[in-house]
Amino acid sequence: MKPSAFDYLRAESVGDVLEGLAQQGGDARVLAGGQSLMAMLNMRLAKPKLLIDIMGIRELRQIERKGDAVIIGAGVRQADLLAWPDLAETLPLVALALPWVGHMQTRSRGTICGSLAHADPSAEMPLTLVALGGEVLLRNTRRRRRVAAKDFFAGMMLTARADEELIEGISLPVVKGARVAFREVARRHGDFAIVACAAMKIPTGVRLVVGGVADVPTARDWPRLEGSALDDALNAFAYELGARDDVHASARYRRDLVRMIGRDLIGEVLQ
Repeated sequence: MKPSAFDYLRAESVGDVLEGLAQQGGDARVLAGGQSLMAMLNMRLAKPKLLIDIMGIRELRQIERKGDAVIIGAGVRQADLLAWPDLAETLPLVALALPWVGHMQTRSRGTICGSLAHADPSAEMPLTLVALGGEVLLRNTRRRRRVAAKDFFAGMMLTARADEELIEGISLPVVKGARVAFREVARRHGDFAIVACAAMKIPTGVRLVVGGVADVPTARDWPRLEGSALDDALNAFAYELGARDDVHASARYRRDLVRMIGRDLIGEVLQ
């Protein structure tokens, strides 16, 4: 299929992007990697009047360490972040999860922020952002604002970004000496996750985040639990996620995976 007709803007500055978004609002879409958006255009699931290409804007393609956070611009490709020399030391959970995002070919084009903007509940980057307690950096012609990850994802492919706002980047906290773990189950490596889980040791105990089950990545923080107390907590959490049967897996199978993987990962980070 072919997309509906649209105007194309190759933005040379952030100002160009913000002006286009201000003029067209919900009729404009931002193009970065395009690995999801181009398919949606071709299937006419998206019919923008204006497509704004941001990949020529150098300032959006930076990875910067600022104090206790890493700022990742909207134009940073997934392959660029994987190749960043400081990734494993500063963002170990991202280093574990990012190789599961698509395939080498899609990671060479797809962007970190593009995955977040798309808000697929099976995607790895939204789950990682929630696990780390990161923030999404939004901007329009009037102001900038920061939205916590837990508040950014509003539903399946829905976010808190307003029509006239650009996702300028994300901020991820650097947690020194963090103990983290990640695991995903899919039919094949690179396919959509049937269940993906991330665990992280936190000062009050442990955090477990699950993707691929509910409409958004869902987190739970627990004190240090063991034995039957941990089993009961994981069982309750697995049912709270509201798993549904689909062509990829049954709800029961997903709940079983949450319990099994969750126990393994929690044990790993609390060793």
